[in-house]
Amino acid sequence: MAHKIAADKCVGCGSCKDACPAEAISEGTPFSIDPDKCVDCGACAAQCPCEAISPA
Repeated sequence: MAHKIAADKCVGCGSCKDACPAEAISEGTPFSIDPDKCVDCGACAAQCPCEAISPA
């Protein structure tokens, strides 16, 4: 199950993208996670200072 980014919480800092070992996160407003690339490791959620990322 891929993770998702809550648009109302994401501030676009990029911490999640830097932490993702699968390169599944794309920049944007908000950032987005490609569910086909996400390996559900949770590294992005652990790095998000806004707690904007959760399991889908």
